[in-house]
Amino acid sequence: EEKVILNKYGRLRLNYLKTHKKAEYTIMFIDGVLNKHLKEIQEIAQNRVYLIIEELKSKSGLTEEMKNTDMLYWVGTMNAIKEQAEECVLNEIIFT
Repeated sequence: EEKVILNKYGRLRLNYLKTHKKAEYTIMFIDGVLNKHLKEIQEIAQNRVYLIIEELKSKSGLTEEMKNTDMLYWVGTMNAIKEQAEECVLNEIIFT
């Protein structure tokens, strides 16, 4: 089975499977497809977070120029956007 370095999303998915989907976890582990599944999930999650962040940035009118003119506002807004994006991904992809 392929070695995979798990990021945040891969570890969250693994923990979710072990805790809430024990049968699925066991079947994937025995069939040798668990690491492939985790790698796929974490790549999908990362890409989805990036897309949601970009979409929310454009909707909120946040620009890179604002980073130089009003850094506190930019950082606060970016943190809120990242939180929203991650919450969506966790509910859509990780915890299903």
